[in-house]
This record gives sequence, structure tokens and C-alpha cells, in this order.
Amino acid sequence: MALSGIQIYKLLPQTNCKECGFPTCLAFAMKLAAKQVELSACPYVSDASKAQLAESAAPPMRLVTLKSNGHEIKVGNEVVLFRHEKTFYNRPGIFIKVRDDEDIQAKVEPAEKFAVSYVGMDLTVDGFAVEATGDPDRFVAAIKTLRQISQRPLVLISSDAKVMAAGLAVLNGETPLICGADANNWEAMADLAKANTPGGPPPHSGGHGQAALVVKADSIEALADLTEKIKGKGVEDLVIDPATKNLSRLLTFSTQVRRLALKKNVRSVGFPIMVFANDSILAAQAVAKYGGFIVLDEFKPETVYPLLVLRQNIYTDPQKPIQVQPGLYEINNPKPESPVLVTTNFSITYFSVANEVESSGLPAWLLVTDAEGMSVLTAWAAGKFDAERIAKAVKTFNVADKVSKKRVVLPGHVAVLSGELEAELTEWEIKVGPREAVDLPAYYKQVLV
Repeated sequence: MALSGIQIYKLLPQTNCKECGFPTCLAFAMKLAAKQVELSACPYVSDASKAQLAESAAPPMRLVTLKSNGHEIKVGNEVVLFRHEKTFYNRPGIFIKVRDDEDIQAKVEPAEKFAVSYVGMDLTVDGFAVEATGDPDRFVAAIKTLRQISQRPLVLISSDAKVMAAGLAVLNGETPLICGADANNWEAMADLAKANTPGGPPPHSGGHGQAALVVKADSIEALADLTEKIKGKGVEDLVIDPATKNLSRLLTFSTQVRRLALKKNVRSVGFPIMVFANDSILAAQAVAKYGGFIVLDEFKPETVYPLLVLRQNIYTDPQKPIQVQPGLYEINNPKPESPVLVTTNFSITYFSVANEVESSGLPAWLLVTDAEGMSVLTAWAAGKFDAERIAKAVKTFNVADKVSKKRVVLPGHVAVLSGELEAELTEWEIKVGPREAVDLPAYYKQVLV
């Protein structure tokens, strides 16, 4: 049973050292009781107290980790319902499903090679789900073929424990996700998962790594009953499958489970959610509310790309904007007489400017100033993008040594800085560019050529 804040306080060192980030041990205890901090933040808690505080310290949503050769996916461990309360950390894994009676190579290769650059990051799928059709040999062959193409983590799908055991035997040293256990086979599947858990009995095949287990039922009550039974057999890394592809039912289920786990501390449903999505709308909903592992029926670039972008946007810390490294960047092999465009190091701003100029084929120097990851207007309003900082960047990155025609082009939104920048850079010609990046090519041709 979870402890109250006062009960937790009594188990803490009560030194008020402030090293946890809170002014008193009592304040830290209250946050710990509310699942808003982790016990590890207290450097002086005793081992005896840690044991007693284990349940209160454990996040309400179980952390499930899948591993393969050089790849790792962490799902769960969240402590809030909404991102504005606290950052979401472990984004859902997006997997592509293949059946063992399909052409594995034809279906896996395009997904494995898929990678798109988005504000400086390469977006890719996270892994593959292999569904068995009943024949252990065919299942094994499919997994082996897939492993020749991709080393990404796997979800293995079969309700037959014998077929599942054959598939697991192929994945030596990996941490796959077993899907799955239901009311009819949970004991056999739990035994199989336990045999693949550190400390459990050695599997007959010998040597393959731990496995997480998907538990499937059509109601929250049935799922809670099954998870408790399986946990009683020593299997802790669980994922729950609501057994529905209905948009409304899935949303209701996911929200109820999240609230029960986070608000009521119901441990029997505090696990990531598995979603089998047969269309992009269901998958997008799962990304937003609150899928843990999302398995797509097929790979289509036009479907996967927006899902990856949506996921990236939701799981980017709003207090830590994506930034690019400040510096002087070359676009289209600029010459000494090419203009110097100025912007901030907010990645979306940088890529908006860089992409527009690059696609136009016009050469330019792009000076990126350190604005702590803020956009132009936000940084200007916060005092992080001003004439002094721009002038400092010009000098720091030795821009004058690389250009013969000293022209600096300010973003149109901060035209007010032009006079101040002229005073800072007396030998430079200061120009005011357009407000929007999309207008840069036309401005360049009309004013800078």
C-alpha cells in the first residue's frame, strides 16, 4: 500500500540538506507521495528506508525496455497525464507488423531503410512485430530472415507457447516483447517470460535475454486480474492490450487506465498500452493518448512520417527547445561576396531559413547566434537576441575574414535592431530582410544580387 507524505518523511534522513532540490525533507516527501519526484534524488536515504519506500518510490507506470543488437526502446515510467504538468520522457515505440507467411524481405527492407530528416534529427521506425501463423519452423525462418535485414527490437506475436518458445530461441541475448497472454494461456506465457527474465530458470534453448509480456483482455477488470496473477508468478515487465481497434473504446480505455494508475495508484493496470493500429487515425490517437507500443499493419511512408513528427512534437520537452549549434553555416557554397543572413539557434527557425535559401540555389552565409533555443521574436523579447549578441557572434566566428562584401541581413521581425547593430558593426552594411523565411529567395534576388 502506498505511503502518505508524513509516513515517507519519517523514513527520510530529515537533514533538510536541500540537495534533492527541495527546501525541506517534508517538501520532498510530499512530492514523492504525489509521484512527482524519484527517491534517487535523495542522496542520504538509508538502504533500510529504500526497501520500505520501494512502492511509494516506484513510478505508477511500469518502465518496459526492449533491447536488440545496438538498439533500445524504453516505454512507460510516466508520472503525469498531461505534458504541461511535467515533460513526457519515454515516447511510444512504432513497429511495423509482418506475418511469417509473407515476403519478409519485401516488407521489411523499405521500412528498415526509411529515414527522414526533421529539424536536424533522423526519424525512423523503432522495430518490427512478427506474427506467427501457427507453424514454429515458419516462425523461426521469418525471424531469421528479418534479422538478416534489421537489428531493431522485435515484438513476437503468437498465442501458442510452443511457437513462441521456438521464436525466442532465435533471439539470443535480446529483450523482445512477447504477445501475448490471455485468460486461456497466461500460465504458459508467464512461465515462458519468467524463463527469459534474469534470475529465472534457464530457458531450454539457453542464453537468450529477458522478455516483456503483453497481457490481453477486453475489460480493465479482466486485465487487472490477469496482471496480478502473472505478477504472482514473478513476471513484472508487462504491457496491456485492450483487444480493440475501435477509436472511441480505445480512447476511453487508455484514459481510464492512465488515470487509475496515476491518480489512484492502481498498480495492477500501471503498465504501458499495446495498440494494434489498422489505420493512421487510430495510430495518431495512440501517439497522443496514451499508447506505449504501436504496431502498424503495414508500412507506408506517407503514414509513418506524420506519425513520427507528431510523436517528436509531443515528446519534446517544451522547456528545452530543440537547438542547433551556434556558428557560421555555408549554404550553396557561398563566395566572399555572398550575404550574411542572421537568425537564432532555435532549430525550426534555422531549418526554415536554411531550407528556403538552399532550395532556391542562392549562395549565402548563415550566422546562427546563441539565443538559448528561442525563436527570433521570443529571443528578442527576452533580451537574448540583440545587437550586442549579433555583433559578438560576427566577431566570435570570424565572419569578416570570410567575406569581402560586409553585408548582414537581419530578420524583418527585429528591424528595430538595425540602428543599434550599425553602431556595433561600424564597417558593415546592415540590411533588414523579410519577416518570413519563405520570402527570402525573392528578397535575395531583388535586393542582394
